[in-house]
Amino acid sequence: MAKSKNHTNHNQSRKAHRNGIKKPKRYRHESTLGMDSKFLRNQRFAKKHNLKPKLQIKKAAERKASRESKK
Repeated sequence: MAKSKNHTNHNQSRKAHRNGIKKPKRYRHESTLGMDSKFLRNQRFAKKHNLKPKLQIKKAAERKASRESKK
């Protein structure tokens, strides 16, 4: 008895390219479902303690002023 065919990739590439091989869509906010819970918890605290842009600029100016006064 002849050996049976083990593998072929014939025509698969052509079939795939007929409708074009597309990259997966990149969304603005990637889902956090299934992510590491420890990482997510830390991320939540990091976001919580980030300052808003206006406050950040104000704090930076204060730090710069205090540095200048020490010189």
